[in-house]
Amino acid sequence: MGIILFFVAILLFIPLTLINLTVVMVKHRTWRAFDGYFFQTAIDIDRFGNRNFRTLFNTTLIEDWGYQFGDARETISSVLGKNQRDNSLTVLGEIVVFILDTIDKDHCKKSIKNLDGH
Repeated sequence: MGIILFFVAILLFIPLTLINLTVVMVKHRTWRAFDGYFFQTAIDIDRFGNRNFRTLFNTTLIEDWGYQFGDARETISSVLGKNQRDNSLTVLGEIVVFILDTIDKDHCKKSIKNLDGH
């Protein structure tokens, strides 16, 4: 049953996003609402990825002793930034950080979020 629900959710995501975006734009009538909608959605997807892909990311992007992926309150970039700061990125992790930092200077370091004193 889980796999069926997964595919239904994936199939509904894009059409519901387009319908919701239309409602947001009609209600707010500003470019800021449009941009803000996509910005917040990107953060939500980022947090989802941090939680759901934690085993993959913990295995491939950071050293075993590094700050771990998996907290749904935190973005992937925040975890990468903490590992960049702590010198615990793998080569692949350094490549991902380089790409993100090329798009937005110091992106990962700027993305660090404090959770429980980290």
